[in-house]
Amino acid sequence: MRTVLVTGPGGAGRTTVAAATALAAARRGHRTLLLSADAVPGFPGDTEPTQVADGLWSARIDSGAHFRSELLALQDRASGLLDLLGGNRLDGEELTELPGASQLALLHALRRAATGDWQPGGHDVLVVDLPPLRDALALLTLPEQLRRCLRRLLPQERQAARALRPMLAQLAGVPAPAQWLYEAAARKDDELATVQALIEDRTTTLRLVAEPGPAAEDALRSARTGLALYGLRVDMLVANRVLPRHSGDPWFAALAAQQEKATDRWSEGWAPTAALCEVPHLGRDPRGPEDLGLLGAGAERTVLGRVGTEAPVGGAGLAAGLDGPAPGRADDPWWIEDPYVPDGVGEIRPPRSGGRIVPAPPSADTVLTWCLPLPGAVKQDLQLVRRGNELLLTVGPFRRIVPLESGLRRCTVSGAALTDGVLRVRFTPDPDLWPRSG
Repeated sequence: MRTVLVTGPGGAGRTTVAAATALAAARRGHRTLLLSADAVPGFPGDTEPTQVADGLWSARIDSGAHFRSELLALQDRASGLLDLLGGNRLDGEELTELPGASQLALLHALRRAATGDWQPGGHDVLVVDLPPLRDALALLTLPEQLRRCLRRLLPQERQAARALRPMLAQLAGVPAPAQWLYEAAARKDDELATVQALIEDRTTTLRLVAEPGPAAEDALRSARTGLALYGLRVDMLVANRVLPRHSGDPWFAALAAQQEKATDRWSEGWAPTAALCEVPHLGRDPRGPEDLGLLGAGAERTVLGRVGTEAPVGGAGLAAGLDGPAPGRADDPWWIEDPYVPDGVGEIRPPRSGGRIVPAPPSADTVLTWCLPLPGAVKQDLQLVRRGNELLLTVGPFRRIVPLESGLRRCTVSGAALTDGVLRVRFTPDPDLWPRSG
């Protein structure tokens, strides 16, 4: 299944572009499912997939209903404890969703789509209307973070000591966690693993929707660093609400010229990893499938070539890249600079995609360099902390905890530098941990 995650700065029209993309994919013969928490004009607001056109289904994510069902289910599971404490049960009607419920509801919808719960035989294309850009980046990293927390708080290997829990509870003076808690944690870990696999799949890409202008440029520049940190791949920049070129009205002509300069800078900044697609301004807010079709038709006439090239992509428009295999993300954004394997001209070999295997160094004096491209990162906003077998990396508002490879765990961090948009972390083998040769 090809998955397209659509996001962008708030107010840029990402929901409209997501719906137009889904419709364009369906018209090219793909069985397509659109997921959105926001209402799409002309589409039914059902929470179960409803067919809205030939080959196109849509479903609305109801975070309030999901929050109530999950909390009531948890209440039923903990009924024994609640009865012991004399607690009064809550009714669904009195529950109001808490902050974070919308993110969990979206993750739940992604899991259902990934497992084919909604449609026998599944879909060819899944288009997901994500929250605004900053929230979307936090959401896409949530499965990895929640799974890490579950593993730390409720390690599955502790279940092996189930028979000793009554004794341990008496010695410690506190009750041991009930078995159902471990089972619930394992079940949630499996669900989160399914969503994480969908996000990290090679056939999953992001599409950034923005209205060309200075504000959008700043938002995209900041987000690009976060995207690189998390290893997320953008296959298309969508310039939305593009005004006609060469207008006779000076005011409109000035706005169009400003948009054109912005898209030119996008082309230069994002080359050569993404395509650029321009979606025309209809002169009104889209009101239904007919208008969405017009947006797709307009985009087909204005789609640009691959960024950094002059050749046009073709007439696919918003459906570009959905017919064949997706470019996908790299295995991992990190790579290892191998200091003792030169290339043909005696220089360090170039970065290797997915080069996460750390070879044993020939001597204790060798320094291994772990590299991560961070375009747009500023040294003052970067923090790096080694804690145990993990590397805690903060770049501005973005943060990621990266587990170290087994080889690097036997090394100490000897330095780090940010040069030319690449963070290089130097590791020196610890002689007490590396095996000594004869």
